[in-house]
Amino acid sequence: MHLDDMLAYNKIFVEGKEYEQYATDSIPNKKMVIFTCMESRLVELLHRALNIQNGDVKVVKNAGAIIRKPFDSIMKGILVAIYSLQAEEVTVIGHYDCGMSKVDTKALTQTMIERGIPEETIRTLQHSGIDFDDEFHGFETVEQSVMQSVNLIRNHPLLPPYVKVHGLVIDPDTGKVDVITRGWDKTPVN
Repeated sequence: MHLDDMLAYNKIFVEGKEYEQYATDSIPNKKMVIFTCMESRLVELLHRALNIQNGDVKVVKNAGAIIRKPFDSIMKGILVAIYSLQAEEVTVIGHYDCGMSKVDTKALTQTMIERGIPEETIRTLQHSGIDFDDEFHGFETVEQSVMQSVNLIRNHPLLPPYVKVHGLVIDPDTGKVDVITRGWDKTPVN
């Protein structure tokens, strides 16, 4: 769907007051923030598979549900959800068949060049300390990646001790969810 189609639909949506069925406030009903992948197959599936309704949770997304730096924008969003929006649980949800498990940083760089980014720009970034392998590499297994993100959140110096951090993996074909770790026991599930 193109932007103009989306905007035309939005006009009808607003004029028909269809938004009224989604009315809620900004505090998540389930007092949870979910950090997940930007995977398009999860747009509706994740919510339906876990019975999440409008207003139930805060959702933060990026490519692969990966946090590598303790003060990146994802972690800041999680902390705001905790301190300003009353979230008491954080759930990291990765998914099987994730594109981030297949990222070849050399091929990605070549695609950037093929799509119009000058090689000089890439060289300049690399010479100024941007390591494309470090910035764009994915992961070997989704379970390990989820645990890495969970551990970074759990060990964050600004995370209050009452906040529970869970790790899950969802199958984007069936919606089946596997538990990797539960926040109250902080141990991986075998």
